Amino acid sequence: MIFLGILLGLAAIALFCWLLFTLAVFALPFFAAVSAGTWAHQTGAGWLGAIVVGLIAGGITLGIGQVLFAVVRPMWARLLFALAFVIPAVIVGYHATHGIAKLAMPSETWQIVFSIIGAIAIGVTTLLRVAASASSWDLAQI
Repeated sequence: MIFLGILLGLAAIALFCWLLFTLAVFALPFFAAVSAGTWAHQTGAGWLGAIVVGLIAGGITLGIGQVLFAVVRPMWARLLFALAFVIPAVIVGYHATHGIAKLAMPSETWQIVFSIIGAIAIGVTTLLRVAASASSWDLAQI
């Protein structure tokens, strides 16, 4: 029974790591959606209005990012747009890895070391995914 628990724990960690790597590209649109939804709720839009405003803001953020990658040609500008998507993913990756590391090891130093390694890995993965999605777009699709 203990062996089954260990296997299920490892499977859960693998699932959450896969989910984190897959969804890290959407950290900036998610942040924009949550910020806009929170603002809408605080101004009196209610729960439904906040959800609608958040979904619209997240979709617009993702759409603007994809259109800018397709339209803007200078490499330095594309790098700036990519960094706008990568930086929130690195922050999310650090905190997610730190949460897992806190469960796995008692030493704070090693927790931070593994958190930084995880943040770098997620940042590189996000940069590669953003670059791959940007290269798949061309002006004919707009």
